[in-house]
Amino acid sequence: MTLNGFLLIIVSITFSALGQTSFKIGVDKLQLAEGSTLWDKLMGFALSPTILLGFGFYGVGAFVWLLALRQTELSLAYPFVALSFVIVFLIGVIGLGETVNATKITGLAIIILGTLVLARA
Repeated sequence: MTLNGFLLIIVSITFSALGQTSFKIGVDKLQLAEGSTLWDKLMGFALSPTILLGFGFYGVGAFVWLLALRQTELSLAYPFVALSFVIVFLIGVIGLGETVNATKITGLAIIILGTLVLARA
């Protein structure tokens, strides 16, 4: 894997993680009336600027992913997508005040170790 391919993968998964974060913030901010219909909920999601920003992040991430795939084998690139769990965890803890515990840290360590093993294959 080239350095450029690796950097494109990291940028792509970072944008995807930012998309997930925007979705979470958007749904938390969304105020729905008691007894809202499914249509009302869907429209609330569709019109939320924060949720729309999340889709934008996903779109940029997907485009960058395509660039990465031009330079890297899929079987080598795809395991790095698991690192998005690490990025989302860090954003959740640092930006959203989510909790940290030993189980989460252990899981993240396993993900990182697995990604490193696959990357060296």
